[in-house]
Amino acid sequence: MLLEGSCHCGSVHFIVNSANPYPFNKCYCSICRKTAGGGGYAINLGADYETLKVEGEKYISVYQAEIRNSETAEIQQSPGKRHFCKKCGSALWQWDSRWPKLVHPFASAIDTDLPVPPEHTHMMLNSKAAWVEVHSGPSDKLFEEYPQESLADWHLRLELVDKNA
Repeated sequence: MLLEGSCHCGSVHFIVNSANPYPFNKCYCSICRKTAGGGGYAINLGADYETLKVEGEKYISVYQAEIRNSETAEIQQSPGKRHFCKKCGSALWQWDSRWPKLVHPFASAIDTDLPVPPEHTHMMLNSKAAWVEVHSGPSDKLFEEYPQESLADWHLRLELVDKNA
């Protein structure tokens, strides 16, 4: 599915192909919540990085969070690069060198009508702010940390893969 996205002020526009366009995966981690999560979570989609085309690149800034290594307690820079509009602050997409073929646009930046998911995954609930209420449906999956199932595997399990992407 071809996704069209933009920032709030209109300085940045982008398109990208996604075989995994359902906005199902709600992340409650502090990074997503604070950089993109108006409801206390952010929703990332999966897309093909090679197809990402951007207009207004001069208005994009990148944020790499500092995270604590759970084994050593050292503070490290996350390899995940969160792209946002430096004029209006809109979160646009996240790219991580560990998975260079993927890009994860924020559903909130997508202007294309997205399909409604039949269920949701709520992840990183151990980082959820106390004020955030989790509204989960009967088929939803809830995880204190990361689920084992990837974005692509979720789409495959539910037979929701866009074969034209």
